[in-house]
Amino acid sequence: MPLTPRRTPLRRPRPVRTDGERHPTAGRTMSLGVQHALVMYAGAIAVPLMFGAGAGLSGEAVSTLVNADVFVAGLVTVVQSLGAGRFLGVRLPLVTGGSFVCVTPMIMIAREYGLPAVYGSMIAAGLFGMLVAVPFARLLRAFPPLVSGVVITVVGLALIGAAPGMIAGPDPAAADYAPPAHLALAGGVIGFLLLLRRFLRGFLAQVSVLLALLAGTLAAIPMGLTDFSGVADADWIGLVTPFRFGAPTFPLAGVVSMCVVMLVVFAESTAQMIAVAEAVERPLTDRALGRGLAADGLSGVLGGAMNSFPDTVFAGNIGLTLMTGIRSRYVTAAGGVVMVLLGTLPKLGELIASLPQPVVGGASLMCFATVAAVGIDILRRAGLDQGDNLLIAAAAIGTGMLPVVAPRLYHRFPEWWQLVFGSPSTAALVVALGLHFAFHHGRRRAEGAPAAD
Repeated sequence: MPLTPRRTPLRRPRPVRTDGERHPTAGRTMSLGVQHALVMYAGAIAVPLMFGAGAGLSGEAVSTLVNADVFVAGLVTVVQSLGAGRFLGVRLPLVTGGSFVCVTPMIMIAREYGLPAVYGSMIAAGLFGMLVAVPFARLLRAFPPLVSGVVITVVGLALIGAAPGMIAGPDPAAADYAPPAHLALAGGVIGFLLLLRRFLRGFLAQVSVLLALLAGTLAAIPMGLTDFSGVADADWIGLVTPFRFGAPTFPLAGVVSMCVVMLVVFAESTAQMIAVAEAVERPLTDRALGRGLAADGLSGVLGGAMNSFPDTVFAGNIGLTLMTGIRSRYVTAAGGVVMVLLGTLPKLGELIASLPQPVVGGASLMCFATVAAVGIDILRRAGLDQGDNLLIAAAAIGTGMLPVVAPRLYHRFPEWWQLVFGSPSTAALVVALGLHFAFHHGRRRAEGAPAAD
């Protein structure tokens, strides 16, 4: 009988962990997480401050909103980064915070029905969002590089428009607008950040934004641009109280309005999640997007119960991920943990809020501009020299930037129009998708050819 050669079993190669799965040591993870929390904090507290002013709330109530907003944003960031079960969390390195889209509708509901109606409507909208997250996610196939590149570019450009307000002041008509000391401080932060990125390597380069923020704050002290007096007055412990403003109510008009807002938040988050996936070079599947949008819906439920706001992905932190090269979702989860602590320790939150605005503005400008550069790079690969793609990109970018350069442009239009076209990212998304369908899908069907996926 012929002998059969003995076969050596093939050894399976170890699965290579993607960048999204690698994580640094515990100390470095927490340091990088603090950096993410610092970058998002100014944007996170802006939403409750705007809502509190529009709804006529007291300073104590606004402080409650700030703590609740940061607390819920931290929880949702952890869920989005690490996932929770099979149905929640996109599992990408991203940071979330209160969406600006919801501010105006919430103010209108508060004036008409009161704060309990605001949070009851938000809970209903959050449940609605969790139900429709998966069907909405199937629209992902309608996002070719042309559309995603346009939206990401507009997001970055729109964010750049917010940086001058932090550096020079909110009112261009004020006599003390844009003092040279503020501009010099912001410029120094940017220059120092560039030097760190140029000459440092390893972990120090990865925390360059944090180092630039600390150096800028130290430089601001002798310039008289720091004020930490509020830190001493803040409480050490400030636990978030559910239903602080009373048992929720559910007026039909408020519920419908917030459900529409939730769909707009979904459109905004979809564009941002695509940007994160592009940044870390991981494909964003329909299933992953559905989990991410369901977590957005969860933020509405948590926000309604904890006196907070629906959350969306913070684009500035996408820029931070690209600048540092750290693509670990464990780092952003650590940032979420830091945000939870900030929401329960008012004294620590007040310390972060006391960082000089020109310093934060200078560092944020670099993160915001990085997002725009990513969008431009995607557009470069989207074939702008083919067919009508250049025309589609131009129309979508132009429409998206209109509310940035002229914020009151649509103030005479219906509320639904202002919700959609008053948001730069949503306006760019709607126009880009509509024109892409009209110029490509519609034309191919008219010529008798099958439409492209």
